[in-house]
Amino acid sequence: MNAGQIHATFKSISHFLVSGQVNNAFDKLRVLVNELQIGEYSDRLEDLQQNYRFLLHYFVTGVEDPQRKSVYNKLIAKVFVLNSELREELILRNSSNYEYTQKRYYPHTKKHHSTIDLFNALKYFHSQSALLKNNEDVQVAELKRLRSNYELLIPEFFGLFWLTTVIGSQEKILFNEVLHKDYPGWIEKSVVISALTLNLWRMFDESKLMLLFDACLVDDQQVKQRALVGLCFVMAKYNRFLPFFPSIRNRLVLLADDHHIVDNFQNIIIQIIATAETEQITKKMQEEILPEVMKISPMLKDKMDADVLLNSEEWADENPDWQEMLEQSGVSDKLKELSELQLEGADVYMSTFSLLKNFPFFSEFTNWFLPFDSQYSAINELFKTEDKTLLTAFVSNNVMCNSDKYSFCLSILQMPESQRGMLKQSFKMEAEQLDEMSRDEALLTPNIAAKNISRLYIQDLFRFFKLNPQHTDFSDMFAFSLLMHKSYLFEILSSNKDFKLSIAEYYFSKNHYLQALELFEKIQHEINPTAALYQKIGYSYQLTSQFSKALEAYLKSDLIQTDDVWTVRKIALCYRLLGDFEKALEYYQQVDYLKPNQTSVLMQIGHCFVELGKFKEALAIYFKLDAFGGDDVKVWRAIAWCSFISGNIQQADYYVKKLLENEPNAHDYLNAGHVSWCQRNLNETIEFYQKSISLQQNSWELFLEAFNEDKSFLIANGIDADEIPLLLDSIASESK
Repeated sequence: MNAGQIHATFKSISHFLVSGQVNNAFDKLRVLVNELQIGEYSDRLEDLQQNYRFLLHYFVTGVEDPQRKSVYNKLIAKVFVLNSELREELILRNSSNYEYTQKRYYPHTKKHHSTIDLFNALKYFHSQSALLKNNEDVQVAELKRLRSNYELLIPEFFGLFWLTTVIGSQEKILFNEVLHKDYPGWIEKSVVISALTLNLWRMFDESKLMLLFDACLVDDQQVKQRALVGLCFVMAKYNRFLPFFPSIRNRLVLLADDHHIVDNFQNIIIQIIATAETEQITKKMQEEILPEVMKISPMLKDKMDADVLLNSEEWADENPDWQEMLEQSGVSDKLKELSELQLEGADVYMSTFSLLKNFPFFSEFTNWFLPFDSQYSAINELFKTEDKTLLTAFVSNNVMCNSDKYSFCLSILQMPESQRGMLKQSFKMEAEQLDEMSRDEALLTPNIAAKNISRLYIQDLFRFFKLNPQHTDFSDMFAFSLLMHKSYLFEILSSNKDFKLSIAEYYFSKNHYLQALELFEKIQHEINPTAALYQKIGYSYQLTSQFSKALEAYLKSDLIQTDDVWTVRKIALCYRLLGDFEKALEYYQQVDYLKPNQTSVLMQIGHCFVELGKFKEALAIYFKLDAFGGDDVKVWRAIAWCSFISGNIQQADYYVKKLLENEPNAHDYLNAGHVSWCQRNLNETIEFYQKSISLQQNSWELFLEAFNEDKSFLIANGIDADEIPLLLDSIASESK
């Protein structure tokens, strides 16, 4: 079997397990076991199958067993673990993937043959460095040698927890020793969490996950925040199988009992969501919504600015009352705080520093996960003095993630010494201001440090999974960015309804309407729903083109809070998008009653009359708008078109000419041609049609499509159907 076949078989087994097809899972497992041909795995599979046969036998014979559910869950958990181990062993044999290549090489490249030797080497560096730094006769060369050796230890230490299949007792002891509060190696504390997270990301292992849980409880915020971030991703990836592991649920419940940790999780989940790339609403409107609307109202297409349906006031205007409600509830402050943590410049930094990841420093895999250390040999030349410069203030500030700080410093080192000196020394005042800002930030928000650590670490991970030369060999963590709310972890955390509501509001604020809907729909069954909640549900359905559901939600909002202008207008819009122009007209007229003489509303009323064939009433509305003044070409266009389709050619001609004097578009010329033809001015007709074609990139196909939509109105106005192909041929021949 090749790597692709192994992965496909693993996924198939996983699917069978979660869908309750256990015997099918066993059949597929036998394929992997036979491929591996190791007796231990064959014996384990046989034991599991035998246990399942007993369970089925007791069930079929009617034996009452209160432990049946527990036994079944344990069996599924064991089968899932066996499936994971089989895949790992087979991929290790067959794959040329970077991670598995490193896993094969690691035992042969490591310098220390036991965890004790490795730990002693790390401790030796810290103890000797402390002694030398306190010695007046310090030997610079010796410190440099120690540092060089230490920096070679870090990748080996990282590799141990990243590449080891089974974390044994010695590795667990080393893990706990490094995380102990008295151990001085803060870099090791950070990178071991990243290594363990990557290990779990490659292969599920309950015992490794328990180590990650332990790390979530330490006092060191660098360790704690990295562990919490890792936990979010790992929980999302293995979400379907976590319910089969009760010990994991117990640990999660204990974590969720600490409101500080819940607050950290909320911040982390929002920061992960923030990494997702979102389409702009205008792009969505142009590519998805507008074509659908145009199918509904072909008669109005481009004739009377039917795209007014999609203007900011009619389509995507949010209810101004929502912000006030958020502020009153206190949720607004939370969202504001979390949004500020995101930093407006985050995406800019990603783009900027993506070009600065080619330094040799980043060829060492471990360095993508290093916390920033100014003493690291690749950059310490910049920090040999104690002067407080902009450079030192900048890299110690929480503006850039660790990876980008290294990139920044490495790029500075490429400068000539004279320029570098000028950069380092010329902005001392700015350096002091940055320090002062950091102090003020810490005072105003005491837990800001923890949240900044998690934010910057997420950015480090994002850069690794997007920019590392081997990133395509790794399953992308951030493919789960918009699935966090579906995880087992989120389910436990969201027993606190404020937690769920905050994430839903964040999704909504960032235009992730499908994800917001999934949470809003649950929330409406858990609380007494408000008008605002139904408004947001309706708005989310509307902006995802689910107009019937949007209408249903808006009507529920209207029952709770009647005569709200925003809601009534959205109800009218939905009815119109659904083609029910009678109801749309009714609600637009209600809007006009509640808030009279809004130009856009009157225009919609006029359009509804046109759709209903009530041209006299439509023209009355349009003339009312024209009387308001302002030389509105949209009103003139509406009058011209309505006059034409109702047979008032003289009136249509008057308004068409007004349009031709005011930067006409292709459809103004098309309509002008129609009116001229009805007046039997054939030369002028051809001229207008040709101008229409020229404004449509000289596309005969586009012109013909628009023309054919209007044929019935031309015939209704007296044009002989037999004349139409003759005139079109005349235009086509002159256009060549």
